[in-house]
Parts: sequence; C-alpha cells; structure tokens
Amino acid sequence: MTFKIRNMNEEAAIDILNWRYDPPYDFYNNELNSDSMKEMLEDSYSFVLDQNDSLVGFFCIGGSAQVPVGRQFGAYSETLVDIGIGMKPELTGKGYGAAFFSLVLEYVQDIFKGVPIRLTVAKFNQRAIHLYEKFGFVQRAEFNKDTTAFITMVKE
Repeated sequence: MTFKIRNMNEEAAIDILNWRYDPPYDFYNNELNSDSMKEMLEDSYSFVLDQNDSLVGFFCIGGSAQVPVGRQFGAYSETLVDIGIGMKPELTGKGYGAAFFSLVLEYVQDIFKGVPIRLTVAKFNQRAIHLYEKFGFVQRAEFNKDTTAFITMVKE
C-alpha cells in the first residue's frame, strides 16, 4: 500500500470525527462538534491517503498529541516532539499499521531532525504498543485519567 500525506481539511476532519471503533477501542471515538473541528483544522493535523486517494488515517504533532492530564504528572516535562496517530477503524488489525506508522515517523523525523519523539497510548492498547516497540519506542511514564491508564513512549 502506498500512502500520501495531506494537510487536514474540513472534509477529512468530518470523516475522521465520525469514525467509530469497536470495543475496547471505542475509547478512541470522537465527537463531531465545533471544538473538535477547530482543533483538527487549526492545530498540526494531517491526514493520510492510500494509492486510490481513500482516507487511511491521520496524525497530529505537538500539544494535540498529548493527554492534558498527563502534564500534572510530569509525563511531558521533557522537550520532545509529540505525535498522535489514528487509523480508519476498518483498516485496523489488518497488517497496515507498520507501513502507516513508518510513513508518519519518517515524515516527523524529516521535519524534526535529531529530536526524540514521544507518543501517548492507552495502556490497554497492546496492539499499538507492540507496533511502537517494533519501531524502537520505549516506555517512559505512566499516568491515569479517570479509569484509563496511559503510557508515554519515546524514541531517542
């Protein structure tokens, strides 16, 4: 599968905000509202298309990739590049994750040469954690928000 990165636009944002994941990944479901749209269109969000120009996923860079409550636990005290990713629900678990994540990682590393990269993931999401470990990410911090445990992972 070949991928292309594009700056977020309204059409892609609406599509992404309407994605619905099956449990337990429904934790990642979003709401289509003015605040969510504003964040996706004004912050550092991009979307990814496949060779047929079909939407595959998205990613963000910076503060939008952080879980805000983690700041009070010191999870983001180091100055690193934060990334967050999401893949279209119908494509998850089908073996596309490595190619998708590789593209995002390469893109971010090209922009922020030599700066370590951090991501935050729900601790229950072992599928994603396994993928990140394959790319050299190691667990750095852990914190809770309500009933969900999160970990940060860093690639030096």
